[in-house]
Amino acid sequence: MPKAAYHLTHPERRTTSVVFASPHSGRDYSWSFLRRTRLNEHSVRSSEDAYVDQLFDSAPRVGAPLLRAGAPRAYVDLNRSPDELDPALIEGVSRQGHNPRIASGLGVIPRVVANGRAIYSGKITLAEARHRIDDFWRPYHEALQGQLDQAHLMFGQAILIDCHSMPHEAMDTVASRGLRRPEVVLGDRFGAAADGEIVDRIEAAFTRAGLMVTRNTPFAGAYITQAYGRPSRGRHAVQIEIDRALYMNERLIRPNGNFEAFRRLMCGVIQEITEIGRAQAMPLAAE
Repeated sequence: MPKAAYHLTHPERRTTSVVFASPHSGRDYSWSFLRRTRLNEHSVRSSEDAYVDQLFDSAPRVGAPLLRAGAPRAYVDLNRSPDELDPALIEGVSRQGHNPRIASGLGVIPRVVANGRAIYSGKITLAEARHRIDDFWRPYHEALQGQLDQAHLMFGQAILIDCHSMPHEAMDTVASRGLRRPEVVLGDRFGAAADGEIVDRIEAAFTRAGLMVTRNTPFAGAYITQAYGRPSRGRHAVQIEIDRALYMNERLIRPNGNFEAFRRLMCGVIQEITEIGRAQAMPLAAE
């Protein structure tokens, strides 16, 4: 098993209602899991948001908590509902309607990694699936809910920044139309998950950093954005997808020569985003 469900880094002093979280950057591939997969150690990492947690690791220094997954996405997907169980992978699960994520092998316990490559040779038991959900999925989401509740208590609102990365090829369709390739995609479920002014300011922070930003296409936000975004209640959730080619060699799954420069650029973006949580919310309580 992976050693920890999550890693939570607190700021020395919490000064913003913003919470940063990285659900797909977990990279604790246990020996027992690697022994069961039909993929090699490199291939099984292909759906991981590699190094995204490092891109956002300056958040605690500017007053915001950072929550990071411990378990890798190939083991359990924290950005899926715990009910999204795949009957093609898990014994004893019956098919209930059509769910495109499950059909493509990307349920809460993934059947495939990037490019549809199968993780296992056969099925896993329902007991194993439930174990992963109970021991890794639920603790992560309890920690996330706790941080958002604390932000709401202290500042009267909570802003979740759900941090992800996307393959460079995800924007090939846009580039093929002669348009500038987007480097960042913000997902707010077309306005349902966050107040428009907050999303405007997040977009402005990336734009001022020289990055090309689009919204909701092709990534509008998945389970986390949908579950935690309640703008009418002062709870906002925005998914951020960053082009992996900006900071890593996708084929080798290693930081590229631009990694440190891009990480420094992200420090400025993160600073601006945390300001949103200071400017729009008056503290209600001391930590």
